[in-house]
Amino acid sequence: MDNPIITLTTDFGYKDPFVGIMKGIILDINPAAKIVDITHGISPQNISEAALTLEMSFKTFSHNTIHLVVVDPGVGSARRPILAITEDYFFIGPDNGVFSRVFPLSERLLVLHITASHYFLKKDGSTFQGRDIFAPIAAWLSKGIEITNFGDPITDFKKLSIPSPQLTGTNVIDGEVIYIDRFGNTMTNIHTEKISEMTGSNSENKIKVLIKGKEIPFKTYYSQVKDTGLYALINSFGYLEFFIRNGNAARTHGIKVGEKVGVMLP
Repeated sequence: MDNPIITLTTDFGYKDPFVGIMKGIILDINPAAKIVDITHGISPQNISEAALTLEMSFKTFSHNTIHLVVVDPGVGSARRPILAITEDYFFIGPDNGVFSRVFPLSERLLVLHITASHYFLKKDGSTFQGRDIFAPIAAWLSKGIEITNFGDPITDFKKLSIPSPQLTGTNVIDGEVIYIDRFGNTMTNIHTEKISEMTGSNSENKIKVLIKGKEIPFKTYYSQVKDTGLYALINSFGYLEFFIRNGNAARTHGIKVGEKVGVMLP
């Protein structure tokens, strides 16, 4: 594999040496690997947040990028390590549903249960499989090892139950907040495609947006707002989002993940 890119997404943070250790393992096996951090700030054990983060980012990388995700509350248990192959990318991580948002976006999908232990790092312990299993597998894959050498195909891989917005009748979409970024912007699961399905066009100026029983003004971009009120827009990932200009919408208005949201025609 020429100029291999391996991305890392974890909940490890930076206080501990875990991320650096994984990079050391990868580079020891393949010094030519290019390692890119997507984030190590996933909330601890938050598989859903990791799945959404991967959905937002994986397609920005070139063909044959290896996406390594270690958000793994089941580390050391009977849950399987997996390697997934799509038409453009490879995904390595625990079989806990963390890839549930990217697999449906793929035209071709092969998922392997990683069983080839001779590629693992020989360490005693069951608490750091990012070091012992996932990092070495990513590194050996980046060196061009044939994928069939890593394990056997499976079809019963874990899938998360992902909340989907519902079109109620012909003029109401019921959704919810699914992500809050570090600025306090609150992203919902209502995509612009779902809004267009209701409005019959790409024009969001036809809609009313509601949260906590209040109608929220709709804007096009952040700096369009001059005051400190709560507003809505379609963000760069195509999802409906609530924001305060230069403020924290989630904290100011007590908005949490799971908060119900409505979009309707006026």
